[in-house]
Amino acid sequence: MTRMATMTAAQRRDQARREYDAFIRSCPTNQLLDRISDKWVSLVVSALAAGSMRYSDLGRKIAGVSPKMLTQTLRALERDGIVARTVTPSVPVRVDYELTPLGTSLSCLLSAVKDWAELHIEQVNEAREQYDAEEH
Repeated sequence: MTRMATMTAAQRRDQARREYDAFIRSCPTNQLLDRISDKWVSLVVSALAAGSMRYSDLGRKIAGVSPKMLTQTLRALERDGIVARTVTPSVPVRVDYELTPLGTSLSCLLSAVKDWAELHIEQVNEAREQYDAEEH
């Protein structure tokens, strides 16, 4: 009689991790990449990298974000464990947002992308102008 080998929980997690493939649309990692590649997510995470902020402070810091989009973004990030929301009972109620340790690990990457965009926008604009001037 042959016994089937049983796997520990850690072994099952390790096997599942090896099987993730972000190139497959239905893979959870593909869906996570979709979330974190969003412009508003990148800007919210980059803003919170400096420390805890109130909702109104985030709205002022991130030019062009509507209250609806900021609320949706913060809720999604909270659901994903990237942002923590703290409510302090007062009049009016104070709500602060901050990065979790998971969010902090992501902020380094997203801040680097934001910094890259700020550093290279002139080169990108020149390339766009050159491309648009050529016949395709």
